[in-house]
Amino acid sequence: MLDETNKKYGFLLLILANMIWGGNFVIGRIGVDYFPPLLFSLLRWIIAFLLLTPFMVKQLKKDWNIIWHHKRILLLLAVTGVAGYNTIIYFALQYTTSINASVVNSTTPLFIAILAIFILREKLLARQAAGILLSVFGILYIISKGSIEMFLSWKINAGDLYVLAAVIMWASYSVIGKKYSDVLPMLTSFYASAFIGILLLAPLSFIEYLVMERSPVFTLPSAGILLYVGFLASVMAFLSWNFGVSLIGAAKAGIFLNLLPVFAIIFTLSFTEEKLYLYQIIGGGIVTLGVVISSKKSLRIKNHVQENKSSA
Repeated sequence: MLDETNKKYGFLLLILANMIWGGNFVIGRIGVDYFPPLLFSLLRWIIAFLLLTPFMVKQLKKDWNIIWHHKRILLLLAVTGVAGYNTIIYFALQYTTSINASVVNSTTPLFIAILAIFILREKLLARQAAGILLSVFGILYIISKGSIEMFLSWKINAGDLYVLAAVIMWASYSVIGKKYSDVLPMLTSFYASAFIGILLLAPLSFIEYLVMERSPVFTLPSAGILLYVGFLASVMAFLSWNFGVSLIGAAKAGIFLNLLPVFAIIFTLSFTEEKLYLYQIIGGGIVTLGVVISSKKSLRIKNHVQENKSSA
């Protein structure tokens, strides 16, 4: 009875995490109207870091020797997962829709599978290869809006390509984190990489201000946006996901990632003026089918989610 109750709580936590991350694409799309991308990402992680600090100081002292010994790895995690992924996503959302971004982002497991071949020496199975090719076709279908003429003339939204770059960043973060998951303590590594990410983003944000000469807009709505991305998307969703995974297991939890674009589409249609087009439905279906086919034989790769999922 207790196991069944734990599973129910686990399912609810996993659904909650993906609901928050799905909403993050919509909130992020609105947020870039108030803040430049680099500053937006910087403020997000400052809030997350400050909220975590009271609970992490003692644990950081306990894990300090391990953290310091692997400082180069933490730097890589900060560059790819904290500073890289989030900033590129916010930059991309200036040029593409929340729906496109969330669907393209759902290909993350496929890019992880590709990088795992080179970094983790994973074997590429036939079903994985088929799923990857199918999902690549789905991505191309979405970013070309289902038009062969648009694809051949390369009239493709740059924002969708930026999302792909962000996905590669996140896949790198996930594979690196998986490689060192037996060594690095999960929460402390997340906390430390967030701090390093802040140190990286601060000077870049200052340069952004000098170049763009764009000032942030601090209002009640923009404060709510920062609270969402800083607390809900960075801390609450991260903890919900990891506790959920611990209750039902990483292999079973992996399928819940497919809920992220679903929630993103629901929130987008409910709270913004974006519309859902046929090419997005078709392309999204192709991408999802590719992910499902690829994931059938790659449950080990999905373990990356347990150690690394901290933002979307």
